[in-house]
Amino acid sequence: MTTAVRRIGLVVPSSNVTVETEIPALLARHSTARFSFHSSRMRMHTVSPEELRAMNAQRERCIDELADAGVDALLYACLVALMAQGPGEHRRAESAVTEQLAAAGQSPAVRSSAGALVEALSALGARRIVLVTPYLRPLAEQVVGYLEAEGFEVADFAALEVGDNAAVGAIPGERVLAAARGLDRSTADALVISACVQMPSLDLVAPAEREFGLPVLSAATAGAYSLLRALGEPPVLPGAGSLLDPVGGAPHLYDRAP
Repeated sequence: MTTAVRRIGLVVPSSNVTVETEIPALLARHSTARFSFHSSRMRMHTVSPEELRAMNAQRERCIDELADAGVDALLYACLVALMAQGPGEHRRAESAVTEQLAAAGQSPAVRSSAGALVEALSALGARRIVLVTPYLRPLAEQVVGYLEAEGFEVADFAALEVGDNAAVGAIPGERVLAAARGLDRSTADALVISACVQMPSLDLVAPAEREFGLPVLSAATAGAYSLLRALGEPPVLPGAGSLLDPVGGAPHLYDRAP
């Protein structure tokens, strides 16, 4: 019997070159489900409050385009674009997208990178976290405030101070790992190694779990987890960290000293 291909819609910033690589690469690891990917782009070059607001204003056009493709699930794939608008924005945005699609007679699962990170951290049982962001510090602080409004305690964070979104997509993995090594992880339940779908991180998640001995996730792995759950598929992907591979994750995750 042929397995039906599930269509995934991605709403992405025009300068993003990472999410359309990492999300398909992750979901290709699924043991049974098969997926195709369909994107619509919102113009954005600089990660600034002004450009993020202007980008969000293009959302309705993007949703209409993805509705034409008849997607089964949709991911609004820019974490900071929603978190910069204030606490709870992912719920408001997902609700607005759902209503727009319903008006077109469609009911795909609707998720966002911002909401997916909250969902994934909750699934891990993480309450005290540390994170690495590529953003300028004021935006990074808004991300921290957003997560704290969701009930998490951010013990430490890094802001790599990269404002050009194209440059974010070229941040070397070693720089991201170096930032993670500089965080105070002593009381953390989890590390978000990339709180941005544009900052490459997929190849860092499993090595970081082995090095640091605690669950590691990223905006990409959280997005994949949320999409799979929304579609009713087992959220299990080998080699993608404890969130998606609880059996194959770092074997010493729960052997840390208190």
